[in-house]
Amino acid sequence: MLNVHIICVGKLKEKFYLDAAAEYAKRLSPFCRLQITELSEEKLPQDPSQALIDAALRKEADAIRGKIPPNSRVVALCVEGRMRSSEELAGLLRTWANGPSNRLVFLIGSSFGLDEQLKSEAWVRLSMSPMTFPHHLARVMLLEQLYRGFQINEGSRYHK
Repeated sequence: MLNVHIICVGKLKEKFYLDAAAEYAKRLSPFCRLQITELSEEKLPQDPSQALIDAALRKEADAIRGKIPPNSRVVALCVEGRMRSSEELAGLLRTWANGPSNRLVFLIGSSFGLDEQLKSEAWVRLSMSPMTFPHHLARVMLLEQLYRGFQINEGSRYHK
């Protein structure tokens, strides 16, 4: 069984995000061992300089690296990543589940994204869309797409 670990910068607080994430986590339980780790977002002033943002992203990246288990395949969610269809993601899940490491780690950055160096270290860069979404919503979207991918692989009617 595939081990899926989602490392997120920022904690879900809004009930609608919490409820949606919990529902998809429950739906994923027959398909994978899911772990979600929430890390604190670095505090920044109201209108931070790029240097302050970069320093905060480096600190967040260090915290993320400390949570990535050894022998993991790391997928960074970032706008410059490659967009994939649900069917393509399902195919990747099949491939990854049968690969040398059954540990898959998805990284979701803070509202300023992920550190450039951390993204360059990732095995895959994945983009959800060229549009901008709140990072909390990105977590729910990722969980739904993982569930959809497993459903596609099972031949279920969920994906129409």
